[in-house]
This record gives sequence, C-alpha cells and structure tokens, in this order.
Amino acid sequence: MPLPSFGFGHRPSWEYEAPDASGAALEEPEPQPVRKGWKNKVAVVTGGATGLGRAVVMEFGKLGCNVAFCFVNLPGRDVVEQALLTETALAAMGVGVYASRCDVRDREEVERFVHDARQRLGGIHFLVNNAGIANDGALWRLSDEAWREVLDTNVTGAFNCIRSVAPIFRQQHYGKIVNVSAHQAKRPGFGVTNYAASKAALLGLTRAVAVELGPANVNVNAVAPGFIRTERMAMLPSEVIERAQKSSVLGRVAEPEDVAHVVSFLCSESARHITGQTIVVDGGLSLE
Repeated sequence: MPLPSFGFGHRPSWEYEAPDASGAALEEPEPQPVRKGWKNKVAVVTGGATGLGRAVVMEFGKLGCNVAFCFVNLPGRDVVEQALLTETALAAMGVGVYASRCDVRDREEVERFVHDARQRLGGIHFLVNNAGIANDGALWRLSDEAWREVLDTNVTGAFNCIRSVAPIFRQQHYGKIVNVSAHQAKRPGFGVTNYAASKAALLGLTRAVAVELGPANVNVNAVAPGFIRTERMAMLPSEVIERAQKSSVLGRVAEPEDVAHVVSFLCSESARHITGQTIVVDGGLSLE
C-alpha cells in the first residue's frame, strides 16, 4: 500500500498573519474546549517509523489516539518498509494513521506534513520531537557538515515542528509537546560533541517554549533517555553495551517501551501541571 503523498503549494490556512495596517491585532476565534481522554485526539511523532519513535507511536495507538508520523530514508536501512509495517500495525488497532516522508530540517516540508496530518486526522493535540541523528567523532576530526547535520536535525528540526503546531495549540488553548533529548546532554562521553550539544540545546528549547506557550495551556517537557535497546544500539560494540548495563544501577538498558510510557504520561492529564521539565529515563546511569 503506497504511503500518502502531499502536493500542497499554498500556505496553510492556519499560518500566522501579521496585524493589519491600523496596528490592531486580528481577532482570534474563541477556543473550543478540548475533551479529556485519548479518543479522537491526534499525536504527531517525528521519526516514528523505527526505534524509539515506533514505540511511541504504538503507545499512542494502544491508548486509542490517532497518530501521524514522519520519517526519512537512512543509509543502509529500508525505512520506507519499516514505515509501512508501522502504519499497518497502527491501522490494525483501529486508530487513524497518517505516515509521510518529511525532512524536519526543511521548514516547508514540516508545514506541509503538519497541515496534511491535521486535515486527514481532524486536528493535532500532541507533538513528540523524536527525529534525531548522530554522527560521532573526535571534535578535531568533525567536519563542518557533520556538525551542521546533527544540529540542524536534532535542534532546528524540533524548532520547525514546534513553530508549525504553535498556532494550532494556541488557538485551541491546549497542547502537549515532548522533546526527546538524551543523557549525553549532561553526561557526554568522548566523541559526541555535536550530539551532546544538540541534545543540551533541546533542553534549553524546552524551557523557553514552555514559558512562551504556557499561557495558552500548552505543556512542554523533555525526556532524556540513557541507552535504549534499538537498531542503533545493535550497531555499538558489545563492550560498550556491557559497560552501559554495568553503569546503570538497575543493571540493564532501557527497552523502547520504558521511554514511550513516560512520553505518554507527559501527554496525559495526570501531568497537566508539569511543564518545562526534563524526565531522565536512564536506569540510574546518571547516579554513577
């Protein structure tokens, strides 16, 4: 089954418009109350075809939430096939699903994806900025491209997505945003200068956006996982994985679902008074 494609060339109807020449602000419609619970709500998850992102979209699907997720092709991996499998699994749960390629570094692609997701699923209530990449190496060997690619994806990509959903969340006076950082933001190892910098920047972005969107009843938080048993971990040397397990006071690495449960909690009404915070999900790795 081919994934839906988009071809919109016009500006989204919900895009911000400047005040008129008189200087008076345009009147905004009164927000409609958003019902509690998960049913009929829509979650947008970036990088949702594989790994942690897939666990997050499946978590929302199990809760009865409609899901839109985006992805890009990665070197040496058939992400399109994984996206189809994820889309099929969600549809089997009886929830609405929309999947599409989208490079979060490209503002226009993000706006089209958000517009299409909203049109197809009837709204947007949650945003999980999960899309991220790593390009490790000693800082004196990092190329300009390796630096920019990681920062543009991990930080600018999250900013692009937040900027696109902000008018929707402000208008409806409701929304939840969760940014996926990492334990390396505060405890970097060797060779992760660009990755650690990008994940630390996400924490600052989380706090700043929480301040700006808080008056619109939007909660903005972050999760900072340690090592997670995903496809990327399988690429690490066995000694690195063993060291990660031993460094965790719980003696294990996280399963993707361990982090996905925390993400859904932060999007729930149980977390309605939590904003601007970072929840560390590292099995006690940061206690060492």
